[in-house]
Amino acid sequence: MSMSEVGLIRIRNFQYPHDYAGVYALWSQAGPGVQVRRSDQPEEIKKKLLRDPDLFLLAEIDGKLVGTVLGGFDGRRGMVYHLAVAPLYRRQGIGEALVKELERRLKEKGCIRYYLLVTQGNEDAIRFYKDQGWERMELHIFGKDIE
Repeated sequence: MSMSEVGLIRIRNFQYPHDYAGVYALWSQAGPGVQVRRSDQPEEIKKKLLRDPDLFLLAEIDGKLVGTVLGGFDGRRGMVYHLAVAPLYRRQGIGEALVKELERRLKEKGCIRYYLLVTQGNEDAIRFYKDQGWERMELHIFGKDIE
């Protein structure tokens, strides 16, 4: 299924290049929880779309982009990246609708567990995910850019 409707919220697949500028702007204005990096540049997004384009979702209300989530599945575990909702549209069920649709699609692919990262101090996101049934894991996260 490439599209679904949840109330007045329309959830659909991201389309490159048509949706890129709006999504990038939304990520850039989302606050400290979404950190826009080199992996969010057009050439990297195009590579991501070759793997699982059905896990990059947008939420629209009356044709206006109001939210996005980027998911991944490596064949074993799933991942949530860049859940973002425009500030004026927060606390209206958009983030929840995006995560539920992403979860449904991951489950369809055979995924039995998925993860996400939340920046320290992002209490709104922590509360949101706890309310959605996520459990906090005490881990050390390491990262390294490959030059």
